[in-house]
Amino acid sequence: MIQQPDIVIPDSVEMPATECRISKNGVKVYTLNSEDFEVVRFSFIFRAGTSMQHKPFTASATANMLSEGSHAMTGQEIAEKLDFYGSNYDANIDRDYTYISFVSLSKFFHETADVAREIILHPAFRDKELSIYCSKRKQGLTIERQKIDVQSREIFGKALFGEHHPYGISSNENEYDNITREDLVSLYNELYTAQNCFVVCSGRVTDDVLNTIEEIVDSLPTGVKRDITFPETQTTHRVFKEDESSLLSSIRIGRLLFPRRHPDFVGMQVVATTLGGYFGSRLMQNLREEHGYTYGVMAAMVNFEREGYLAIATQVAREHRDDALREIHYEIERLRNELMSEEELQMVKNMMIGEILRILDGPFGIADVTIENIMCGYDNHATEQSVETILAITPEDIQQLAHKYLKSEDLIEVVVG
Repeated sequence: MIQQPDIVIPDSVEMPATECRISKNGVKVYTLNSEDFEVVRFSFIFRAGTSMQHKPFTASATANMLSEGSHAMTGQEIAEKLDFYGSNYDANIDRDYTYISFVSLSKFFHETADVAREIILHPAFRDKELSIYCSKRKQGLTIERQKIDVQSREIFGKALFGEHHPYGISSNENEYDNITREDLVSLYNELYTAQNCFVVCSGRVTDDVLNTIEEIVDSLPTGVKRDITFPETQTTHRVFKEDESSLLSSIRIGRLLFPRRHPDFVGMQVVATTLGGYFGSRLMQNLREEHGYTYGVMAAMVNFEREGYLAIATQVAREHRDDALREIHYEIERLRNELMSEEELQMVKNMMIGEILRILDGPFGIADVTIENIMCGYDNHATEQSVETILAITPEDIQQLAHKYLKSEDLIEVVVG
């Protein structure tokens, strides 16, 4: 008989410390060196997210157009050269930051860095490519917004922050028609600067690699670190949008809370995981296993630079909408009024620590966590402290947090369908 090995959950997690060098023009370059790998990843993080834009969709357009051609190379030439050397390029943008990352085999680092230099320092933003990009994105967004889960996500953002708040704005897709090359050049010149940038290098990072990266960032204009004043949030607690053509209803429930720097953020991550953070969570057992209302439901804490919130999301058959809402509120109230068992809490802890270990299994995952820590003003010891907080939390702590932050009158409820 095959005996299943014991599950061993470590009582601590060690995160490697970063080394930090400051380039001549003030860009911090963080290093996570690992000699075991023949690859290197270097990520340029600019504080150039959508909350920083002056005109709808220009932040994402600028980030996505960086690789569509430089003054010396066309977009096709950039793509072909990266492909020839087996290198990977990725651009992502959120509300606060833009992430420009390159992954290269160590032996082809310089060839990849040459392309990175063109993308980061010399984007052309040609009118033809911009027109094609805007047309595709407009069409894609129009199609996406026909989906009720996309509608509920956008409405939920407005309900949390207000429709004029940078975190809650959801612009009309026709705004893509108004984007000009001058808009992108202006945003690039303002935000893609040394003052708005830091770099994280991981994998086999030699002195030669670091010197090359510093040469690139030293060519960035110094710039001015721009800050913006956010309006006060304007919360709407109940939003129902009927769609008789849909057979499903998309549900989102949550509330505005606090960003990761708040002392209760990690505790509320445990609360969210208990509710809907893994397959055996309370909401999954209730809505899927017991009642068959949905295929899946999730709950999570979401962190932005200035705000954070709890979100519960699911889709159910239209005829089960009210039943599902009732059961979600039932599980929230049960968590507020009843102590969870030590066994269930230990399962939640195991799932959370296991997920952290999965993410940290390799230099690139460690780099991703490092980037998040830096953006929150932390060093990598913060990850170890989060693990300590998770392991130390008690059923009484969970009940107190749920009782404090999950009052029914504070919750936002959005239903589309």
